[in-house]
Amino acid sequence: MGVAYTDEPSNLTAERIYEILLDLDDMPQQSFPSAPLDTHSRNALLPQPAVVRHSGGSAQPLPDGFALQLAQSAETGADIDISDPAFDFVRSIRVYNVTYARQHESGRDGDCNRSFRMRVGTYGPQGEFAWRSSSDYRSLPDAHVGLERYPSNCPSIFHRSVFVDWRDYEGNYGYEQVNY
Repeated sequence: MGVAYTDEPSNLTAERIYEILLDLDDMPQQSFPSAPLDTHSRNALLPQPAVVRHSGGSAQPLPDGFALQLAQSAETGADIDISDPAFDFVRSIRVYNVTYARQHESGRDGDCNRSFRMRVGTYGPQGEFAWRSSSDYRSLPDAHVGLERYPSNCPSIFHRSVFVDWRDYEGNYGYEQVNY
């Protein structure tokens, strides 16, 4: 998204995001396996519990169910106020789940059978995520590929994809597409 945790803020917008979100003296530290790196020990690289390190304090294991709490909070949005325009990059994220796009000729008369189903996910003012259904393939961004010949002349098409696009904090456009 154009915002990195360890980069120095280079402009007012980034600086403001850092001031709002981070206490740079309290950066999370990397967790390492407790056993020494030893290729002869079966336990050398067993995963260790994730920890939160606070400056001046010791490592504390995360409470049971912490990951589930994080996942559930994504439905309700951010835990801080992100309604300020400095956070517009969050609201710019769109997720297009093309469940299917089919097109083929059938029958003696060469009738063209078409079907299209998609869901579009968006983030609200406070970061709450929501899906809505769409049956309009034309609402896909121009950068999406795979449906250029849909619905013309009925060539045989079967397409599924997830397409995510966004604008970073500087307004630069970005996207990613995964066909499946």
